[in-house]
Amino acid sequence: MLVSLCLLLVPASAFATAKASPLEVSGWIPYWRATTGTTDVLPHVQSLTAVMPFGYIVQNDGSLNDAFHFDDTSATSSANMLIEAAKAGRTKVIPTVMWSNSAAEKDILGSQPSRRALEEAIVAEVRANGFDGINIDFENKPSSTRPYFSLFLKGLYSLMGNKLVYCSIEARTPSSSAFSTIPDKIDYANDYVAINKYCDRVQLMTYDQGAGDVKLNLAANSVPYIPVADPKWVEKVVTLAAKTIVKKKLVIGIATYGYEYDLVPLQQGYRYNIAWAFNPRYATELATDLGLKPERNLAGEMSFVYQATTSPAIAGAAAAVSTPPLRIVWWSDAKAIAEKVKLARTLGVRGVAIFKFDGGEDPGMWDVLPKVAKK
Repeated sequence: MLVSLCLLLVPASAFATAKASPLEVSGWIPYWRATTGTTDVLPHVQSLTAVMPFGYIVQNDGSLNDAFHFDDTSATSSANMLIEAAKAGRTKVIPTVMWSNSAAEKDILGSQPSRRALEEAIVAEVRANGFDGINIDFENKPSSTRPYFSLFLKGLYSLMGNKLVYCSIEARTPSSSAFSTIPDKIDYANDYVAINKYCDRVQLMTYDQGAGDVKLNLAANSVPYIPVADPKWVEKVVTLAAKTIVKKKLVIGIATYGYEYDLVPLQQGYRYNIAWAFNPRYATELATDLGLKPERNLAGEMSFVYQATTSPAIAGAAAAVSTPPLRIVWWSDAKAIAEKVKLARTLGVRGVAIFKFDGGEDPGMWDVLPKVAKK
């Protein structure tokens, strides 16, 4: 098969000479870049604990859409190549079930029959395809679904048997850092006690920090500060989660991308109007075109500021504005990823999870990710 050929092309020394790490290393492959993501992962699959392709998408009626096309068993399909390579490399296949429609989540999870039907549908896919487990990534849930999501996890966990249940949850910033004035009541959509009980791995989505930590924002003072993930913030999130969730279940999510913003100076600080997300190549090529040198910033990531009119791609739009707008480009590169890996070791968590493997990340990432020990 093509997979066997791909594996043969990888020198054995690429793995034999690396010191095995006690950290688990996993990552997501998005269905929208299944081909490039799979091509990216295949040469490194033996050094990963698990691959988590996106996967399945829960529909508004509670059914599952196979967005990664696991049902395509042809030799050249991305799903088939990935699964076969993972098996050969003793790497777990843990597909992700995605959901972000808050209204549908409330309706489906809030009803015992539809909740049970979803649990059974997920388990059926795991068993039919021989997966090692499943990753639950239900985002944008209203806080009113908290007890029903917990019941869902309980039901799913009981049905999965010896299969693994991974749970990906939003990063929770400590209230003292999330608010200038702490509200009297804060309602969360995730019950950490239930998640600790019914999830074998808890993957914290420690990225997209933005302006979410008011203390770190103030500490930055007059310097632009809009991180993908500052290690100081990540440590706060992990420390808070570890009060309820067993640390050996916790996994630190690490981003491989960045964002571009309109940078609007204020009397104190800045306002950031998001333009788009990007992979690092965009930033490095833009900096080269502009004759600028990106710098390591306060969050240990890469960034630079430029005037929009100096970019041919947006000069036309900027021409209608009397004052050329400033832009800030901020992203996670290999060194930033390495710092998160180091933090994971320092904090004693189970591992790291990369979002995302799609062929667009800093290629130096593969040199800084630890090579996992396989039993």
